[in-house]
Amino acid sequence: MASPFLTAALRRPSALRTATTATSQWARYSSFAPKPQRSNTRTYALVAALMATGAGAAVWSYPRLFPTPESVEPEKAEIVFEKPRKKAASKEENRDLVSSQHLQVKNSWEHPGVYAWGSNAGKVVAPDSKESVIKTPRRIPYFDGQILRDLKLDRDFGAAVTEKGDLVQWGTAFSKDASTPVVTLKGKDISKIAISRDRIIALSSNGSVYSIPVAKADQVLGQKQSTSSSVPLWTPESPAISYRTLKPADLGWGEKIVDVKSGLQHCLLLTSKGRVFSAASSSEEFPSRGQLGIRGLTWQTRPAGPYDQPHEVTALHSIKDIATGDFHSLALDNQGRVFSFGDNTAGQLGLEQDLSANFIDTPTPLPISKLYSHTNLLPKATSIAAGGQNSFFTIDATDSPLARTIADTWVCGSGIHGSLGTGKWTHMSPTPTKIKALSNLSEYDEATNRLIPIRLAHLAVGSTHACAVLDNLTHLTASSNTSNSDTNFGADALWWGGNEYYQLGTGKRNNVNVPVYIGPLDGGKGIRRWGGVRGGAEDAGYAEDDGETGEDGKGRKVSFEQRVECGRYVTGVYSGA
Repeated sequence: MASPFLTAALRRPSALRTATTATSQWARYSSFAPKPQRSNTRTYALVAALMATGAGAAVWSYPRLFPTPESVEPEKAEIVFEKPRKKAASKEENRDLVSSQHLQVKNSWEHPGVYAWGSNAGKVVAPDSKESVIKTPRRIPYFDGQILRDLKLDRDFGAAVTEKGDLVQWGTAFSKDASTPVVTLKGKDISKIAISRDRIIALSSNGSVYSIPVAKADQVLGQKQSTSSSVPLWTPESPAISYRTLKPADLGWGEKIVDVKSGLQHCLLLTSKGRVFSAASSSEEFPSRGQLGIRGLTWQTRPAGPYDQPHEVTALHSIKDIATGDFHSLALDNQGRVFSFGDNTAGQLGLEQDLSANFIDTPTPLPISKLYSHTNLLPKATSIAAGGQNSFFTIDATDSPLARTIADTWVCGSGIHGSLGTGKWTHMSPTPTKIKALSNLSEYDEATNRLIPIRLAHLAVGSTHACAVLDNLTHLTASSNTSNSDTNFGADALWWGGNEYYQLGTGKRNNVNVPVYIGPLDGGKGIRRWGGVRGGAEDAGYAEDDGETGEDGKGRKVSFEQRVECGRYVTGVYSGA
């Protein structure tokens, strides 16, 4: 059978066959003319066919090699509507529902006492617990319903002054057998205390200063002083415990001690006439890092007499505030100048470090004016605080032409645990640095219709952490005569620094290098932060320090506030008179 292509050719017209043959046979080209290129149509067609085949194979194999996951419909969100608020039965109950801070203020008035947290190695923050750390604020049952004059806490011992002026002690350094706080010194009308490594420095309301050993064994076995009697032929009474009396030798007429502060080895005494005395406050080691403020004073060069006799720091005059760290001292005079002396290994004196000497044994003024050298502000220090290896001071910087005052907080010293509060982790900071979170704050005062600076009401400093209570406006006068929405609120309190023993109260163990809020002391739900309580109220169970008073249910009117105490790895908040 003939091929279809051959058959088609045979059927082609004879004229066409002749023309095609003639063209193929007689075509000639010049040697100088370019030859026409052979057509690449077949090559292109072959490549196109291969590409089409590959594309088809890819289309066929892709869904088999990479299967498409089954489509999953998004989970429908469950709509939860807000439950109707409980209908208040009274005006006061309505305030509790609409304001968590109002509830905190009321609880602090109705249930005074002591909250503590941090290291419990010495059975201080939780005497009845075997836990090594207490992560969040917890009440010490012994002090429930009590108002204290002062409170000082250490990891190994605690000391408090009752409302009557008696000294209370507890912790393993006091006695390993005592499971609850014990009253140790009565009848001295103690107003405030300070603690060293192993002694308690107590100031009475009449200006007498007592140095009391921490350990119960030393109190019992130590030499006891006789108490004089005004009754003739009456045998002097011996006190129940041993203590020493610290009395400067040359106090003037009417002059008395009005404040005491203590480091680990030394203490400072401030008189009513602005003079400062220093003394050894520990029986373990004599102060040897210049913290006494007396040039050349050492154990070998000390004058005759008791080792803990007070020495006047003659370089200081007209002093209105004192502060102590572990091994350094601060003093603030009535002109707004700050003086520092003692250990400077971490730059805690705020002065340039001298590599040849790591301490300064004479009071040296801080160059505060240099901190504002490129501004039109006139600085004046208003308060000081110290603890561990850190120093703090607040400054009012005034712009006279604008009649404007800026309140700033400055810090120097060690910052490896975050105790500088500046957001940085540094081993040492000899140059004072501003704490931005506590500086240049202001609020609108409706009473005066102007902005006023927010200063610090109190600054508590421990060995590695600190707390600042702001002096912001508070409202504590809500009563039955005011509206339902009139609620009480207190001052803000912020915390920062070392948190290795949960001493910040955040419930977490990480150190914090900027001031932060913590949860409520009572752990109440819905309360985002704790506000320290200052001020007073008319219809509350207890009241505070703005002249307002309340009754405690026994016909007795009292005035108090919540105060913060930061110690060595521990923290406390107490109801202070």
